Amino acid sequence: MSEVESYKLGAWAVWLYAGAGLAVAWPVYPLVIRWFRPWAERRGISFHQTHVTPVPRAGGVVLALLFFLAACSAHVWLPVHPDRIAENWGIVVTSLAMFGLGFWDDLRPLGARKKLLGQVVISLAACFLVGRIELFRIPFGQDVVSLGWWGIPLTVLWLVAFTNLINLIDGLDGLAGGLSLMLLALLAYVGWSTGAVFPTVEAAALAGGLVAFLRYNFPPARIYLGDGGAYFLGFLTGLLAMRLSHKGTVAAALVAPLFALALPIIDTSLAILRRGLKGLPLFRPDRQHIHHKLLGEGFNQRQTVLVLYGFSLVALLMAFGVFWAGERTAPLFLGVLVLLVILAASRLQFAREWFALGRFLGSTLEVRKAARYALALSQWFELEAERTRCPERMWEEFGFLLRKLGYTRVRLRSPAGREHVWTAPATPAVPVRRAVVRLPHQGGLELEFEAPESIPERIFDLQTELAAEAWAKALEKCGPVQPRPVARTTQPDPLHERSRATAAPRC
Repeated sequence: MSEVESYKLGAWAVWLYAGAGLAVAWPVYPLVIRWFRPWAERRGISFHQTHVTPVPRAGGVVLALLFFLAACSAHVWLPVHPDRIAENWGIVVTSLAMFGLGFWDDLRPLGARKKLLGQVVISLAACFLVGRIELFRIPFGQDVVSLGWWGIPLTVLWLVAFTNLINLIDGLDGLAGGLSLMLLALLAYVGWSTGAVFPTVEAAALAGGLVAFLRYNFPPARIYLGDGGAYFLGFLTGLLAMRLSHKGTVAAALVAPLFALALPIIDTSLAILRRGLKGLPLFRPDRQHIHHKLLGEGFNQRQTVLVLYGFSLVALLMAFGVFWAGERTAPLFLGVLVLLVILAASRLQFAREWFALGRFLGSTLEVRKAARYALALSQWFELEAERTRCPERMWEEFGFLLRKLGYTRVRLRSPAGREHVWTAPATPAVPVRRAVVRLPHQGGLELEFEAPESIPERIFDLQTELAAEAWAKALEKCGPVQPRPVARTTQPDPLHERSRATAAPRC
């Protein structure tokens, strides 16, 4: 990649584009929420989401439109370097293509392999339309190595990683949008400091658009980024970071965003390690992310997102420090960040599991076998639910799964206080483990699991999550939960509401 533009953009122009992005997006989001609400209700809510009612996953639509409008206006009214026009439109085309891939998945799920293949193809196109990482500076030294054709796979890996980082952290109202806002503010400053007109105005306009998005995304959210918005922001961030790096070298402009993305990088790394050790698919969602753990510690959604904002703000300040002081100071800032992570983790009960990795490795083989067995039973149960489509019959079949996994008693409770209890035959009186899984997206249902203490705790926790997810997915196949009228004093049982609304003749 060639050097950045030498034109200097006035600070007023940066603020003007940020304000314009805010002004354009603010009135459009209510319209998008209204247009896409029926589609969200048809799609329903997944087991791993934290909200109760269906929320449109179309926040990226406004951001993609704003991005295109900013690109057009920048080339008409601002002093964009003539040699950069082709690269600029390459950024526009590939970023919108990545948005289209994610939005397609929002409308009709594609599957992890197809999405990954699409990300790789679009990233390859960006290598030739925009540019690639060509040079690598050896840490703690002055030597710069030419990557040659190795720059292509490295660039693809860089862009695919950024594309998925924002998406993987997008599990809590306001979290992904707030982190993206911080990151774009950093890129806008870096672009303005280096005289890169196009990246600066794009980052500024999208930052303004994200402020408007957070107005409707902060807990309780009325709209989500969706895969389209998350893919778009992640991919564009990776591209702009490459564009702002001097001659494509892994320098301060390329390293600084990694510090700003410390939270999703840590969370994603832990998720991959956790799933790999348990024998679960690496891209399979779960309820073990950092925000899920904080919610389990008793924080509400607003408190959780504010805590994670605070950590990300500290990481953002370190990113500014790397840019101001140069990439040679990156190891120093990295050491400070690691120290802060250790101190923060030591204050949290759930984080102590991270430091017990040796004890976990000793039981890895046993956990992986239990995971494969539980996954196979879960897949059978979901297929059986497609054939039965009757909640009462599904509960009977669920008992077979529970018996195979070694549970002694499982209680299903509705907000109205009604219960369905399954008890294993000839259950001996032994000490038991207990766990409660709440399903807010299933009308407030709650599952309480009991199993003998002879089942190791890690296997019990894993099986409980998989069994609860299997029940939630099976129940979703019976149609949406009937809404509860506010005026009623007694709440209906969501299980029976589903049965009356969607019961097949076999019921």
